Amino acid sequence: MPEKIIQMNFQNTQAFAQSLDVQDKLSKYQSEFEFPKVNGKKTIYFTGNSLGLMPKRAKKYIDDVMNDWANLAVEGHFYAEKPWWDYHERFSEPLAEIVGALPSEVSVMNTLTVNLHMMMVSFYNPTPQRFKIICEEKAFPSDQYLLQTQVKFHGFDPEEAIVEVSRREGEHNLRNEDIIAKINEVGDELALVLIGGINYYTGQVLDMKAITQAGHKVGANVGWDLAHAAGNIEMKLHDWDIDFACWCSYKYMNAGPGSISGYFVHEKHHSNKSLNRFGGWYGHNKERRFLMEPEFSPNQGALGWQSSCTGVLAMAPYLASVEMFDEIGMSALIEKRDLITSYLEFIIEDIARETGNNLEIITPKERGSQLSVIFHGQGKSLFEYLMKEGVIVDWREPAVIRFAPVPLYTSFEEMYEFGQILKRGLQK
Repeated sequence: MPEKIIQMNFQNTQAFAQSLDVQDKLSKYQSEFEFPKVNGKKTIYFTGNSLGLMPKRAKKYIDDVMNDWANLAVEGHFYAEKPWWDYHERFSEPLAEIVGALPSEVSVMNTLTVNLHMMMVSFYNPTPQRFKIICEEKAFPSDQYLLQTQVKFHGFDPEEAIVEVSRREGEHNLRNEDIIAKINEVGDELALVLIGGINYYTGQVLDMKAITQAGHKVGANVGWDLAHAAGNIEMKLHDWDIDFACWCSYKYMNAGPGSISGYFVHEKHHSNKSLNRFGGWYGHNKERRFLMEPEFSPNQGALGWQSSCTGVLAMAPYLASVEMFDEIGMSALIEKRDLITSYLEFIIEDIARETGNNLEIITPKERGSQLSVIFHGQGKSLFEYLMKEGVIVDWREPAVIRFAPVPLYTSFEEMYEFGQILKRGLQK
C-alpha cells in the first residue's frame, strides 16, 4: 500500500520528535544496526533505498556458516545447524509474507538482473505477431539493458520491440491510466509488460494490480522489478495475479552489497511444462537430485526455476534480515513508514518556508519510504554540505536529492536533527 496521508499536527521541535520516538514500537530495532560515522558521530542515514544498513545479527549468521565450514567441511551440506543443501528453502514462508505470495511461489537465487533474464526465458517468447515489450520511460539502466539484449537475442529491433510509456509534458511522474492506455494501444502485438513497481528516481508506486489486469486482458504476460518495493510497501503478488517478479535484497531488506535476489512465480505457472526455462541441478526434483538423472525434471513451485547451487554465504545475511522482518510484520513497518515519511515531508517544507527557499517534492502520495526533492537554485552543493555534516543522502542527476527514512532504523528525532542541518545548509 502507498503511504497514507497522516492527519496530525506536526511540530518542528525536538520535544515533539522525541515524543514520537517514545510511542514508536520499532525504536528498539535501531540498536540492531551498525551505523557509519562522520566526524566521529553516528550518521543520519537516508540511503536505505540504495544500500540498507548492516544488521548486527548478520555477522552471526555468516559466522555460523564459516564455523560449520571449518568444523564440518563437506558434511555441512547435511549436518550443519542450518544444512546448506536446502538453506534457500528457509526463505519461502517469511518472504511470502513480505511480498504477499504463497510460500511455494517465492525463493532466492542469483542477483536481480540475472533473475529477470531467467524469468524472461519463461515469460518472453515472442512471435512475429506478438513481440513487443512495454516498460517505463527512463527505467533503471539495468532494466533497459536487459530488455535491449533480450529483444536482440530473439532477433528483433529494440527500437520497434520496446515501447516506453512517457511522462506527460511538465510532469515528473507516470500516470497509471497512460500505462494502461499504452497497453491497450499495443494490444495483440504485446508479449510482455515489465516495469519497476516503484520508480527509483521519483519514488512513485505504480498501481501494479490494475496494470497487471490490463496486460492480461490483451494476452500479455506481466512481470515486475521490485527492487525498491520489497520490504518497503505492502504487496499482494499472488492476489494481483502477477506472472513473475524479482527484487534485490540489499536495499530495504538489508542483506548486504550485491547480495542474493528474491523472485516470485505465480502458482498458475508451476505445472506448465511447456514453459521454457534454463534448468540446473538445484532446480531438479529435490527427492531425486542425487540420482544424477540425465533428464531435467523440475521441482514443484518456484524452486523449479533454481539453477546452480545457491551461495550460502550470500544467503546468510539475507536470512538474518528476513527473520527480523518476520518478527515485526509488514503492517507495523508500514505504519511507521507512513508516519515518519510524512513527518520528514513536514520538516523539509517547514525549513524551506523558514529560509525562503524554493523546493519541489516530486514524489507523489503514492509512495513508500522515499522523498525525492529538487532544491531549486541549490544544485549539488547542498548535497555535498549534507554529506559533510553526516547526513547520508543520494544525489541523482540532474537535480534530485533522495531521502529514504527506513522505519527499521530511522528515528523521529533524527528527522528534526536533519531539519536543523538542512536549515544551516540552505542559509549558506
